[in-house]
Amino acid sequence: MTTGPLDGVRVIDLSTVVMGPYAAQILGDLGADVIKIESPADTVRNGRHRTTPGMTPLSLNVNRNKRSIALNLKDETGRERALKLIDTADVLITNMRPGALSRLGLDYADVAERNPGLVYAHAQGFRGDSDRAGTAAYDETIQGASGLVDIANRALGRPVYLPTILGDKVSSLTIAYSVLAALVHRNRTGQGQRVEVPMADTLIAFNLVEHLSGHAFVPEEGPTGFTLSMAKGHHAVHTKDGLACVVPYTPQNFRDFFAAAGRPDLVEDPRVAGERIDPGDSDDLMGLADECAAALTTAEWAEVCGKHSIPFGPVLELDRAHEDEYVREGHLLDTVRHPTEGLVRSIGIPVRFSATPATVRRLAPVPGQDTAEVLEELA
Repeated sequence: MTTGPLDGVRVIDLSTVVMGPYAAQILGDLGADVIKIESPADTVRNGRHRTTPGMTPLSLNVNRNKRSIALNLKDETGRERALKLIDTADVLITNMRPGALSRLGLDYADVAERNPGLVYAHAQGFRGDSDRAGTAAYDETIQGASGLVDIANRALGRPVYLPTILGDKVSSLTIAYSVLAALVHRNRTGQGQRVEVPMADTLIAFNLVEHLSGHAFVPEEGPTGFTLSMAKGHHAVHTKDGLACVVPYTPQNFRDFFAAAGRPDLVEDPRVAGERIDPGDSDDLMGLADECAAALTTAEWAEVCGKHSIPFGPVLELDRAHEDEYVREGHLLDTVRHPTEGLVRSIGIPVRFSATPATVRRLAPVPGQDTAEVLEELA
């Protein structure tokens, strides 16, 4: 049987909520043996469930390809078992606060003395050497700290949070690739290390890629905020039968779009006559595009935009994602039978390896279900 690229790597998941568990799941998807040490304080485990306590929709989506062990870390026996387990590991991922780790004897200095080759990934809200160190972090507060709320307020006129836990998930990806880099170093030199991944720093860097904009130069040559993304008209359009993402970037795109909509008057509009769109005209032009989109169905616009090389994409309705042809063909949302929860929809792995396939080997475990098995291995 072909195994994943991280076959033989053991990861201890000593984290809660999404940021750490999702990162550990990614490594599990790539073939690592991930052992999750459960925490009674994990809010993801304590939400709405169908059959079994701890088996919430979110927990199903961040805990697959893991084994689960229940240990009381405040108890001497439980703590010693955790340390013995960490002795066997290549990677430890935790988002516990530094003070708690120190009290439990699980901070980096403690475990590195026992396992010097360990890659110790510590996910926190803010840098450990900053005046915000130890501050509780939530996705909403990190969206604020990263400038995302400011961008939303300027673009939409309301200080809204993005309707996705972006800070958690981007930080999860950052943990995963940072761990892989540290493993490469460890495999070359034998040296483990502590990898700190602050959620705020991660999202600030992520946000500034395009939104630093005119402040990339000193002195500044314009405001922050990527012009196209900040435009109030930058949104999906309403077709005759639904929604579609149509992004006419160039004057020619707009002329072809307006012509297909039966609006020769707009084809001759001086704002689309040149070689570039004036950023100041973007909002008005996209408003006109939204009005014109109602002339054709989404399928008709797909044909028109394909013919004229106008950027186009359908809008996936999440309530019907399991019926979408692209999603089904890519096995991005398969219906499978869970050992305790019955039929569930399992999110697929979005990466394909030609030689070492990433696979879903285990669905999310019930909290503590593998305790006996793991302890027997330790013995």
